Order: sequence, then C-alpha cells, then structure tokens
Amino acid sequence: MADTPPVQPRPTRVATPNPTPPLRSRPAIGRLTRWLPFELLVSLRFLREGRMQSVLILAGVTGGVAVIIFLTQLINQLQSSIIDRVMGSQAHIVVRPTEELTRTPPAPQQATPATQPTLSTGPSAVTPTASAASTASDSTSIANNVHPESDKGLFSINSAVTRVIQPRAQRLRPVDQWEQVAELAAASPGVLAVSPLATGPVFAQRGATSKSAVLMGVQPEAYSRIVKMDGYMTQGRFAVQGTETLIGTELAKDLGVSVGDKLRVTTATGRSDTLHIGGLFDTGNRDLNRRWVFVPLKLAQTLLDMPGGVSQIDLTVTDLFNADTVANALQARTGLTVESWMQTNSGLLTALANQTVSNNLIRSFVVIIVALGISSVLVVSVVQKQREIGILRAMGAGRGRIMAVFLLQGGLVGLVGSALGSGLAWTLLVVFSHIYRSPDGSALFAAELDPQLVLMASLVAMTVGLAAAALPARRAARMDPVQAIRA
Repeated sequence: MADTPPVQPRPTRVATPNPTPPLRSRPAIGRLTRWLPFELLVSLRFLREGRMQSVLILAGVTGGVAVIIFLTQLINQLQSSIIDRVMGSQAHIVVRPTEELTRTPPAPQQATPATQPTLSTGPSAVTPTASAASTASDSTSIANNVHPESDKGLFSINSAVTRVIQPRAQRLRPVDQWEQVAELAAASPGVLAVSPLATGPVFAQRGATSKSAVLMGVQPEAYSRIVKMDGYMTQGRFAVQGTETLIGTELAKDLGVSVGDKLRVTTATGRSDTLHIGGLFDTGNRDLNRRWVFVPLKLAQTLLDMPGGVSQIDLTVTDLFNADTVANALQARTGLTVESWMQTNSGLLTALANQTVSNNLIRSFVVIIVALGISSVLVVSVVQKQREIGILRAMGAGRGRIMAVFLLQGGLVGLVGSALGSGLAWTLLVVFSHIYRSPDGSALFAAELDPQLVLMASLVAMTVGLAAAALPARRAARMDPVQAIRA
C-alpha cells in the first residue's frame, strides 16, 4: 500500500481589520487660498457654507442693482429723446422787442350835486349825475379837483384818477439796434450760436387754394446752428437765395405743390411776391410743417415792411438747463424781452422734474430693501456661526478680525451683485428696446449703458453692503469666546 502523503493543514487566515478610509477634508476654495488673507478666507468659507442664504441675498442685490441701472438709464434716455424732439425745432433763447402799451386817460367825470346820495366803493365816494348843465369854469375846476359851489349845491368828483393800460394793436416791430444786440448775445458766456430772423404772418396761395403760414426770413448758415434743418430736409438742401423758398411737407400737400413749382405769398400789409419752391422739409411736427415758409432774410424784410430790421434773435446755449440764467442776464443788459425755453415750456420742465423725483424715490426704496436684506442674512449668519466665532476668538483672533470677516461678506455680496446686476440691466435694455418702439418704428431707447452710471451703482451696492454688515459684524466681535463655544 502506497504511503499516502500527509494532509497539510490549511493555513488559517488572520482577519485583518479594514483600513480606515482617509478623512475627507473639505475642498479648498481655490488653489490660491494659502495666499489669501485670514479675514477674506474665513469670509469666503462662511459664504460657501451658507449657500442658500448667499444665493438669495446675492439675487436680491443683483435685482436691486439691475433695477437702479435699468430705470435710470431708461428715464435718462427718454428724457433726452423728449427734449431733443421738442427743442430740435426751436431756439433755446429768443430775444424780442419790448411790448408796447397804450396809456388811455380816464373819461371826464360828470359833476354831481352833494345833495344826492353817494355810492361808496372804497375810501373815495362816487356820486351819480344830477345835472348836465355845467359850465366851462365848472369843468375846469373839476379837472383840477376843486369843489365849486353853485345854486344847485356843492359839486364833487372822485379824486382818484386811474389810467387804463392796454396793449397796442398788433403790428410787426423790429428789434432796435439788432446788430449790436446780436454781438452782445454772441459774446455772452454760455451762448453757442446767434441767428437773426424776420418773421410775420402771410397767406400762401396756389391757384384758388390759400393757407395761412409764417414767413421765416433767415440767414441759412446762421439758422442751421440754431435748428439742424439739414437733417430735416426731405428734398433739396437748406439754402435759399433770391425768391427761392423752402416749405414743409404738410403745406406742400395742402397746396398741391412740389419742388420746382411756384406759390404766391401775401402779407397783412398787402405786399406779395411769387416764390420758387427749392426744397421740402419734415421737422416731425405737423403744425410747423404746415406753417413755416423759409425765405432769405432780405426778402422777408421787404415783404414785412421792415427794411434792415429783424423781429427776433434766436440763440442756443451750451447748457440747456442754464438757459434761464443766460436769458435773465441778457435781459438785464439789453432791456429787451428775452425768453428761454424753460419759460415757454414750463409744463414740459415740470413733467421732467416729476419724473426725476419718481425715479429717485424708486431707487431709494430699492437701496433700503437691499440693505435690509443683506443685514438680515448676516444677522442670521452670526447666530449660526456662533460656535465657530468662539473658536476663532479662543485661537487668538481679535475683535477687529472677526468684525472684518463679516464686513468683507457684505462688501463681497455688493461687489458680485453689482457686476451681475449690470449684466442683467444691459440684458433688460436689449430686450425692451426690441419690444417697445416709437410710432415711426424707430427704437424708443438705445440698448447701451453709461459707464459712469454702472460705476455709481457698483459703489452704491458695495457701500450699502458694508453699511448693512456693520451691525452684525459688531455683534460678532463682541461675543465672549467661552459663552460662544458653550452655546
């Protein structure tokens, strides 16, 4: 029997404990965290740990900045568009001759006997007429405020004499020494351009059709610096000489004329002339397109019976909202009637001011809401991070560092929110500029951002963030380390 090999005992396996997995460390915020200051590093960690709170407050700041930039840019562009449309066809300041007044002496008062009752209307008494038989001497005495005596009694009249001031009949009056006035106006600070005009009412006739219009005698080069007529020309160019005229598109339709045709103008004094139409313009204002008839200045002076004179002087200024100051200074120096666009368009100015006030109120409320949101989130963060704050204090972090941690959180939220809000505001401008259009189909406003406005909004957001974080940061810095850790 063959020897069987001995059975080898099976090796016993010794159970080895499973290796403990390495502790998971929270991923670092970035590769450069080791170079970040302590306060900034802790601020970023606190913001990252409270993700939901950070996202919500960041969304609030982004929306607030976007609303501020969008509304301000929109209102500024709309106001500029309105002013351009209104002021694009008129001068900023107009110099006219002073208004003439007619002084009418009172009618002679009839003498009345003192025996009749007196009708008292004030400090002086007026008596009704008693007799029509008054002599010339009595009339002289009455005029001299003397109370003559007669057989019929004592006569008296009201001693108060009132002069009636009435405007004179309307007629065209030239500006006295208008060349010197124009030179004085051109040399005034803030005045950009000066243009003399001879204007007056006329009738424009073509065959049996007649329309009332306003004759505008201008120097084309000078008037082009007041109103940009070159941009309004639809046919021809803004230049007149001889008997050439330029009329609006609406007046051309009413008279049935076009470039190259003729029309006849007649003034109130009966003077008339036949004009050749050299071009058509469209100012965007139908009333002006129906009324304005441009001719050379010398021709208007002849037709309006103002040889060598002008009826007004138009001015433009560098600062549109300083026109009132320039007008008052010029009126004080010349003694003429000087009106600015701020006087003639006071309703428009009031509407723009109200619009600006509304915008400021909206921005103020948005800033307050954003500040309250940042402050409330950071207050909650201080309560939640109470133990961490105590540990940091126990490790040697001073009150100033703890306060800087929360101030940096508010500043970071404001900075990132302002950047995102600027992008959101630009997106809103692009979207709404394609949705809302003017009646003529052009864009109501441009999708562009003012760099100064973006910078201002960013500074406001960061300032509000720091200010809102001041109270929570102060509370965190005052915590006692031992009580904070035990909490």
